Parts: sequence; C-alpha cells; structure tokens
Amino acid sequence: MRITCPHCGNRGLEEFTYTQDAERTRPTDGGATPTPEWADYIYLRDNLKGPRKEYWYHSAGCHAWLIVERDVSTHEILSVRLP
Repeated sequence: MRITCPHCGNRGLEEFTYTQDAERTRPTDGGATPTPEWADYIYLRDNLKGPRKEYWYHSAGCHAWLIVERDVSTHEILSVRLP
C-alpha cells in the first residue's frame, strides 16, 4: 500500500504509522475518573467495512499528521489530506 503525503509525495506504507480512527469522538468529561463512556471509547470498536477516515503519522518523513480515507476491505486509498 502507498500513501501520497501532501508534502513528500507518493511513499511506501513503512514510512507511516497508523494511530486511530478519525471518526470517533472523545468523551468530554476529561477522563479524571473512570466512566462507562471512557471504557466504551477505549475498548469498544466497530469493525465496519467500507470507507473509513483514519489518522496516520508520517513518522519516517516530514512528521505530518494526515487524515487518510481508505476502504478497509480493499485497502484502496481514497483521499489524503492534512487535518
């Protein structure tokens, strides 16, 4: 799989680090005490097929954070943009 970085161009997957789903929303209570909302946010994940937005970090390149939209069934990259 190859990702086109807006700064560096088309690069191999080994230059990037997947971090998390870009469509999830953090609970707003700060996380000082355990709550069911935080437990769900940390441990529960939907395993959805189709296009998903994800945060990727260009760790071996320009160190930019990227939002990569890809089809998780086929690994086809649909778009790459800066957050």
